[in-house]
Amino acid sequence: MDALAQYLNLYREHSDVLMANAPEALNRPRPRAYERLMSARLPRKGDEGYPALSVEEMFAPDYGVNLRRVPFGVEASEPFRCGVPNVSTLMAFVVNDSFRPTATLERNLPDGVEVMSLARAAEIYPDVVAKHYDALAGAVKLIPTDPHSTADAVMQPSAVSVLNTLLCQDGVFVRVKAGVRCDKPLQIVNISNASAPLLAVRRMLVIVEDGASCSILTCDHAASHDVDYLNCQVTEAFLGRGASLDIYDLEESSARTARHAQLYARQDEGSEFTVNGTTLVGGRTRNSYYVELCGEHARAKLAGMAIGGDEQAVENATCVIHRAPKTESDQLFKNILDDKAEGAFYGSIIVDEKADFTKAYQINRNIVASPSARMHTRPQLEIYCDEVKCSHGATVGQIDENAMFYMRQRGIPERQARMMLMQAFMADVIDTVSIPALKSRLAQLVELRLSGTRELCAACER
Repeated sequence: MDALAQYLNLYREHSDVLMANAPEALNRPRPRAYERLMSARLPRKGDEGYPALSVEEMFAPDYGVNLRRVPFGVEASEPFRCGVPNVSTLMAFVVNDSFRPTATLERNLPDGVEVMSLARAAEIYPDVVAKHYDALAGAVKLIPTDPHSTADAVMQPSAVSVLNTLLCQDGVFVRVKAGVRCDKPLQIVNISNASAPLLAVRRMLVIVEDGASCSILTCDHAASHDVDYLNCQVTEAFLGRGASLDIYDLEESSARTARHAQLYARQDEGSEFTVNGTTLVGGRTRNSYYVELCGEHARAKLAGMAIGGDEQAVENATCVIHRAPKTESDQLFKNILDDKAEGAFYGSIIVDEKADFTKAYQINRNIVASPSARMHTRPQLEIYCDEVKCSHGATVGQIDENAMFYMRQRGIPERQARMMLMQAFMADVIDTVSIPALKSRLAQLVELRLSGTRELCAACER
């Protein structure tokens, strides 16, 4: 039995339980998702034209799925505290896939900002959720119609998004109403917590209406380092005219955690979107970003970094499509890989024939710090009009020996010199964070990780 078949069988046998525990807006897309998956399969290594993670192998183990909504033990009153000063945020928790607000969140949310359980939002605002839920993730082709198309190739793993739709029961709903500015960042703490292997199917729906702004920090943690977890996460973000949205995503889980995360965003005229994904601790990680700039003067910035050690595997895939003229995008992804770690970057920029005067840039830089580490990179451009400014580039190398020699000549020990150079290498990715306190926190976490620390969150030691 392949990996997908076991979940299709699970749905056939327990669809009544699944439907009974979720609202209509989440149940409505399930039959179509099931039909689509009947003729699909999960991607395997090499399917996308480069040595990537096998999504099939990631989902193959026999993970449990909490269809009956059995509560787990971690409470919101027991917050995970990181080893560096906390950023002042409006905080909520997602334990496996169940949303749990804090009293601080509900007390301090500004007027016009709503953060709640996705299942609850589907009951309170059924029309709003039905209009947006699965509108982006469910629209992408599962099977490439053109084997040479970067867009189809990079989004081939969207079969996982359809699987997420098939099994999703809860998640996070964020809506910022027109003209409202949410000055304090929202923080969503995702906690994997179970005593046996578990698949958590998480969903986040973000709607930032015309002229509104919001920043969201999500961070992944594992309650135990001795249990196998698989996190299947899908985020759909809608930015109205002149809206601004920043999403900062931080993974500090465990070596026995697998993560498959996909983010879909659609931008209207004059909107600004920033996403920064950081992988510091994990097992096997695949992050995919699919961004459509649909209105003039929309701007998108995608950044990410990973520090991999031991046998960790980290992969980032991007697809940025410019559908309107005078739009701008900038991509910057960096990796530092040591020991037997493996990394991959598959990035694409697509400029439609009507998207004249587009500016689009993409850079991938990588340091391979040991002979056993591996990095695979494949940036691509597809341009269908003439009046554009676009560029892309990728490098894979080692630490600059001339810089090392210069620092050693000035009395800096080798270990310290290496860490300083690697910190400097990541500095411009950290600089994409616009929240000063979060930028400082991220720099400290990177320093801790580069020094060899793998348990960055104090609570993860339990």
